Amino acid sequence: MWRHRWPALAVSWFIGIIGIVVVLAVPDRYEASARIFVDTQSILKPLMSGLAVQPNVEQQVVMLSRTLISRPNVEKLIRMADLDLGSTSKAEQENLIEKLTKGLQIRNTGRDNLYTLAYQDVNPDRAKRVVQSLVSIFVESSLGATRKDSDAAKKFIDEQIKSYVVKLEEAESRLKEFRLRNMELQGADGQDMAGKAAAIAAQLSQAKLELREAEKARDSAKRQIEEQKSQSSNITSRSILQESAINVSTPELDSRISALKQNLDGLLQRFTERHPDVVNARRLIKDLEEQKKKEMAELRKTAMANPVAPAGPNQSLITQELGRMLAGSEVQVAALGARVGEYETRLRRAQELLKTAPQIEAEFAQLNRDYGIHKKNYEDLVARRESASLSGELEGSSGSVDFRLIDPPRASQKPVAPNRLLLLPLALVAALGAGLGLAFVLSQLRAVFFDARAVRNTIGLPILGVVTLVRSEAARARESRSLKKFGLASSGLLGMFIAAVVVLTVLANRAG
Repeated sequence: MWRHRWPALAVSWFIGIIGIVVVLAVPDRYEASARIFVDTQSILKPLMSGLAVQPNVEQQVVMLSRTLISRPNVEKLIRMADLDLGSTSKAEQENLIEKLTKGLQIRNTGRDNLYTLAYQDVNPDRAKRVVQSLVSIFVESSLGATRKDSDAAKKFIDEQIKSYVVKLEEAESRLKEFRLRNMELQGADGQDMAGKAAAIAAQLSQAKLELREAEKARDSAKRQIEEQKSQSSNITSRSILQESAINVSTPELDSRISALKQNLDGLLQRFTERHPDVVNARRLIKDLEEQKKKEMAELRKTAMANPVAPAGPNQSLITQELGRMLAGSEVQVAALGARVGEYETRLRRAQELLKTAPQIEAEFAQLNRDYGIHKKNYEDLVARRESASLSGELEGSSGSVDFRLIDPPRASQKPVAPNRLLLLPLALVAALGAGLGLAFVLSQLRAVFFDARAVRNTIGLPILGVVTLVRSEAARARESRSLKKFGLASSGLLGMFIAAVVVLTVLANRAG
């Protein structure tokens, strides 16, 4: 690229001069602007909150901005600002409409409901007239069309309400006919057939449990009566056998004696008869046997002194009471048996109906769902109709939205575009980029090797030798002069842009 520096520098100079001429030749553009405040803080809005539909102010402004930049309003703006006087052909009018459509701006200034209308043009007076016409259209564009929209919405809602009334009547008729056809499947508590079958099964299980309890109580009463009858006949034999029963009723001593005997057997396996533990064990066993004999004698004396008394009048009262209990138990068992039979019959009937219940329940659910949807939509439409009516009245009332002109249309004294101080460095960058690009392209088209290694890597063959160029003093002098000329030419290109920036800065300060 360094070998092609002079063509690159020439292209940079050419592009730089063209860039400076273009930047200086671009006409100045002036901006005219106006600020408008949209006051929506009406006392009616908090009072009607929740009752009427209140559109968002941001949405209103967006809708109004789209209306302003529409073709009819742009044509109206052209006539109001007398911009059509210089347009003679249809093509010029179309270009003017397209230019205004792209140039008109409605910006939010960062504060609530405060908006800026702006337009840029080479003629400040014309820009001011355009903004003034735009402000007039903006202020005159009332939101009264919402009243028309409210009327159209109410008309549409009324038609929908009528259609939903018909749908509700048809749905109610279908529900009535379905309930009359399937009255047996409908429970008082709203349960389906599966729930009713489960409830009947639970009642049947409870009744069977109560029946088993009653049968157990009846059997117990029978056994007690039988025992009471046999008690009087066996009381004498029990008195005779009482002594023999008592003779063997020394379980505590018997268990202790048995344990000591087992312990003695274990001691004899390890020790002799004379061992102290063996002697003590035999002595304890002997003492316990003597104590057992004494207690048995005392028990015999006690049994003989207190014989069992014969049955008396109390036995007869107990028998009568047990008989009454048995009779009540029989009655309860019979009643519970009838209840179990009834529940079993109901359960079989419910199981038979349960086979067809899913289809019937699905049909009922569909009918009920359709009716619920129609009813909900009907109620929502009635509420929305009232809200639409209130919204129309609210929009038609005075003071709902107020447009205030904060800053009247005014054109700037200084041009806002183009920014030449920024465009000039960009032109310099473009010029340098064009020169470097040309040098790179030429270096690729006319490639040159500068060392033996690059040649060897490119052709893949061994290098036998290198011939070095030895420059003479005259050649080195010419090379030095060439470098100085290139430096001066490059500095001149940069100085030309610096001088242009300085001149523009001085002119801007004088204009200010």
